[in-house]
Amino acid sequence: MRYFIKLSYNGSAYHGWQIQPDAISVQEVIEKALSTLLNRPISIMGAGRTDTGVHATEMYAHFDINIDLKNCNLIYKLNSFLPKDIAVQDLFRVNSDAHTRFAATSREYLYRVSLVKNAFTFDHVFFVKQQLDIDKMNEAAKILFQYKDFQCFSKTNTDVKTYNCDIMKAEWFVKNNELHFVIKANRFLRNMVRAIVGTMINIGIGKLEVEDLHRIIKSKNRSEAGFSVPAHALYLTKIEYPEDIKNINE
Repeated sequence: MRYFIKLSYNGSAYHGWQIQPDAISVQEVIEKALSTLLNRPISIMGAGRTDTGVHATEMYAHFDINIDLKNCNLIYKLNSFLPKDIAVQDLFRVNSDAHTRFAATSREYLYRVSLVKNAFTFDHVFFVKQQLDIDKMNEAAKILFQYKDFQCFSKTNTDVKTYNCDIMKAEWFVKNNELHFVIKANRFLRNMVRAIVGTMINIGIGKLEVEDLHRIIKSKNRSEAGFSVPAHALYLTKIEYPEDIKNINE
């Protein structure tokens, strides 16, 4: 039987989602907790691979097991066992071929930019001292919809078959004393969101013009795009799946 876990985590203490040989990861901590509580080795597959320091307010992972978990109160047990920076919200059975990564139809990220220096949020937002032109940044965001190939924003030497992504949402808006960037797509390349944000900040401070974004994307060259903003202000906020994923056909 296959189960999906819905969870969230503060990524500050972890070297990303995926298991690393010499560093602690979110996946490793959850696998150890499940294996201990269920008294058998459990391997999980996540919906994506967040980088070191990146957070997730909504993440999914799946695992297989040959026992029914309906009445074992596993959510409560996991939350009691896991550290305070990882929380489980839901656990549900799915079709045996449902896959948290490949079945996802979209993913959404949030990047938080602080417009003022804040002594209490500095480790969860990126403080930009310069004045930002939000209108120009939103003009640039609209240009993203005109393209599919985003190799210029991808980490180099990445083993992917295609650099194509379908962007469904990309916008900047002010919330309190922060500037938030929300972007939604069917898939993302490694470092893609952070590179897009860095490029748009360069547009916002006047280092680049809005129209430069066309040239950057067409170049397919990472060195043409802007800097990669820090990971600690990036959040995976939503992953969507087909509505029938919980219909069990065993």
